[in-house]
Amino acid sequence: MPSYTTLINSQQLATLLLKGPAVALLDCRFDLAAPDSGEASYLAGHLPDAQYLHLDRDLSGAKTGFNGRHPLPDRDALASRLRQLGVQHGQQVVIYDAQGGMFAARVWWLLRWLGHSAVAVLDGGLSAWQAAGHTLQIQTTPPAPGSFESAAALVATVERDALLRNVQSEGPLTIIDARSADRFRGENETLDARAGHIPGARNRFFRDNLKASGQFKPAALLREEFQALLGGDDARTSVQQCGSGVTACHNLLALEIAGLEGSRLYPGSWSEWSSDGEAPIATGA
Repeated sequence: MPSYTTLINSQQLATLLLKGPAVALLDCRFDLAAPDSGEASYLAGHLPDAQYLHLDRDLSGAKTGFNGRHPLPDRDALASRLRQLGVQHGQQVVIYDAQGGMFAARVWWLLRWLGHSAVAVLDGGLSAWQAAGHTLQIQTTPPAPGSFESAAALVATVERDALLRNVQSEGPLTIIDARSADRFRGENETLDARAGHIPGARNRFFRDNLKASGQFKPAALLREEFQALLGGDDARTSVQQCGSGVTACHNLLALEIAGLEGSRLYPGSWSEWSSDGEAPIATGA
C-alpha cells in the first residue's frame, strides 16, 4: 500500500486503522495563549491510540533570546521522543490538531527534516474526524518503544545571515511570510520585538490555504494561487517564514500538495529577525 506523504482524509485514515498497516497517530493540539490547553484537550479525548506532542517541550529547542520563539529541536532528542511514543522505522505517521493544521504541519515538516517520508496531516483535523462520525478515545496507554531513526533530511532551511545577505544584495531568494496581513504590515504586533516584515517579503497568510470547512483547498487551486504569488519565480528559490517557524510549515505543506516542491524554511522567522536591532525591517503592504 502506498504511503501518504502530504494529506490523508478521515475515511482513508479510518480504513487504515481498521485494516492496517499500523499507523502512528500524533496529536499536537496547542494554543499559543494557553500552552497547557492542548494537552488537556488531548487527555479529554483523542483519536484511537494517539500520542501527544507538545510544541514547546517536544517540537522546539532551547531559546537564547536571539534564535526565535520556537527554534528547531535537537534532531537526536526529537528522534528519541518519537521512539518513546512508539513510532517505528518507516511507519506511516499521521498528525492532527484542532487549529487548521497550523501545528500538525510543523510536525509534518519536522518528520521530513528527520528523513521520514511516510508522514501526512489529517485534512480538517479533529473536527473532520468527528464530523465523519468517528468517536474519540479517553484512555491513554503508554506505547511500547519504537524503532524510529533519523536519516538524511528531506527538506532544507535557510539561516538568518543568508537571508540578510539576500536582502542587502537584492538576491534571488523570494521570501514568503505566513503571518496575518496586519502583522505583516506592522500592525497589531503583540508577540515579537519589532513590528513589520523582512524587506522584499511577500505575504501569504497560512489560513488562505484552507477552505471554509478547515480542509485544504484543491491542489490545482493552491498551485494557481502560489504561482501568482511567486510571479514566475521558481518555488525552489523561495523561503517560507512566519512569526516563529511554525505556520510557515503550513505554506510548505500547501506547496507540496500543489506539486511546487523545494521551498525552504527560515526556522527563526520574524521572532529571530526582529530581535536583532540592526536587521532591516519594512512596514506596509
